[in-house]
Amino acid sequence: MNLQGIVAVSGKPGLWRALAQNKTGYVLESLDAQKTKLIANLSTAKLAALNEITIFGLEDDIKLTDVFERMKAAGNIPTGKEDGKKLREFFYTVAADHDEEKVYASDMKKIISWFNLLKELPLFNEEAPSAPVAIEEEATAPEPVKEEVAAPAAEAPKAKAKKAPAKKA
Repeated sequence: MNLQGIVAVSGKPGLWRALAQNKTGYVLESLDAQKTKLIANLSTAKLAALNEITIFGLEDDIKLTDVFERMKAAGNIPTGKEDGKKLREFFYTVAADHDEEKVYASDMKKIISWFNLLKELPLFNEEAPSAPVAIEEEATAPEPVKEEVAAPAAEAPKAKAKKAPAKKA
């Protein structure tokens, strides 16, 4: 599942795709059928990348991408308009160790609505890109150079920094 560049904007419904970045923020496009464009100012809007969102767990936090994978395998996904008890029962199947006190019904509704938005998109079935930086670093890592320890050469003494004169009252 490739959720790279998909963000949620605080105060705006739905999900957005980051198209470009300018001086003040990001140019976003909605993922719904309307394809509206928005310029999110970084000083006023809060953006949350979907691939970085986690859900409160009892011991460790649960990645949203893992929950989406389990939801894809589950098949019978309730609508976001179900009552809290049905949503909680469903969440026990896809995120069994979520924290009941910290994960609210509104959070579960939002996650289900995001899943329903994403499941139709081709990027939902793509593989997530791996970290190419780590691979390049391993491939281009220079071999360690063996340095010979030589007798210390006569170095010129370093000049000491002068202190500023103290002000007198």
